[in-house]
Amino acid sequence: MRRQSRPLKNIVIIGSGIGGLTTGIILQKSGYNVHIVEKNERPGGLMRSYTRHGFDCPVGIHYMGSLAPGQPLLALWDYLGVADKIPLERMGINGPIDRYIFDNFTFDLPEGIAAFEDNLRQTFPREQRQITAIMQPLKIFCDYFSRLDILLAPEKMLSPDNFISMGEYLDQTGCSPLMKSVLGVLTTLVGVPLFQCPLFFYYMILASYLLSSWRLRDDNGSQAAEIFADQFVSLGGRLTLGDMAQTIHVEDKQIKGIRLASGAAINADGVIAAIHPQTMAAMLNDSGLNPAHRERIAGLENTKGIFSVYLSLDSEAHPELPYNIYRLHPEEDGSLDRGLFFQLRKSHRPRTNVMTMMASSTIQEWEPWLNTRSGRRGSNYVEKKTEKTDEFIAEAAAIFGPLKEMAVIDAHTPLTIRDYVGSPDGSAYGIMRSSRQLLQTAFLNRLNIDGLFLSGQNIMAPGIMGTTMGSFLTARKVMGQKAFSHDILKDFS
Repeated sequence: MRRQSRPLKNIVIIGSGIGGLTTGIILQKSGYNVHIVEKNERPGGLMRSYTRHGFDCPVGIHYMGSLAPGQPLLALWDYLGVADKIPLERMGINGPIDRYIFDNFTFDLPEGIAAFEDNLRQTFPREQRQITAIMQPLKIFCDYFSRLDILLAPEKMLSPDNFISMGEYLDQTGCSPLMKSVLGVLTTLVGVPLFQCPLFFYYMILASYLLSSWRLRDDNGSQAAEIFADQFVSLGGRLTLGDMAQTIHVEDKQIKGIRLASGAAINADGVIAAIHPQTMAAMLNDSGLNPAHRERIAGLENTKGIFSVYLSLDSEAHPELPYNIYRLHPEEDGSLDRGLFFQLRKSHRPRTNVMTMMASSTIQEWEPWLNTRSGRRGSNYVEKKTEKTDEFIAEAAAIFGPLKEMAVIDAHTPLTIRDYVGSPDGSAYGIMRSSRQLLQTAFLNRLNIDGLFLSGQNIMAPGIMGTTMGSFLTARKVMGQKAFSHDILKDFS
């Protein structure tokens, strides 16, 4: 871990998504003076939902894992002081967490490692040896993960053995393509294909959801965002909204502060970029970031964007589902290049529920409108969205039957995400944390600028769990191992 040449006290964080707010809370609790700057008028980033025609449309939080007593995310949220404030409901109590629907086959993902193993063994009776090879490292990692050892020694996860992709590992064990498809669904939650998803990354995702799975009650992501923001402010943190960070000021390889689009300057000993690394690099002049690092950041592969559709439906014909549905179309080798996610939830409207539908979508699919902004893309863009929405509706009708009293609430593309949070390529999960790009991303933790850090999903992994752990690891680098162990880790012992 790189040591700072000077003590840090005044910290500016760029971005108020869950990574920025979590890092801000940790450091503010530890005695730092923290100022979070957000370009949008409200905090939360992709954690926040938005409202259309009176309906709540979730953007980045659809479900999360490990929030039961004694489990890792609850322990982290307890430390942050938000766990008892966020309204949650548990999934998988009387049925599955997820239902995977293939052309001629359905698999239910249950809560619990033992139940998951039993379901695999019953579903794939001829692959008992392969299932044993899958479950052994899962159980080891789950124990490591549950104890939050990763906060003390994250380097253990980066051993060469863990660089192999989960897809390669399954090939080595001799898994059938169908079982690869079943096991590969969870990697779609973080935008990394099965044959690029590092072993440790995969098991972290799987363990998190099997321990317990949860979603926001009433599906109100804006409420969750406000709870994190209010907690940060209540600790004495400063939050500036509606003013974009424009430049990061560096002198002699040391952070001096930032300048906002409004012209205001904020002096600081340290800057934490809770934004995409490529967006951060654009804020640094040539003297701030050496050419080799700038070239590496520019060359990082990003995850795909997402196309999302929200429908209102008659609640009697389409009651709320306590689990998610994935409609999947695997390739011959078991890889999942096409698939559609469904979540059917209650709304605040009488006799009306809301269906969320999502699928990956590349920025190239929307190339004719790359140089446009939200609300100004023209009729052809609307036609393209409508055409894609109709495809989603047809897939939904094939699963749920005729959609009664159906109306389209809204649809958004990777361009929407690009404009909202400044993510290059409209990437929903940031840089690709693939096995082939692990070494290329390692340099992000040593940018050779004293007082400059990345946070959240840039450090470890996307998703609520990965982003939260990444924020704690950023605090570890800012504070130093000794202070981090004394002030923070003692609360998890």
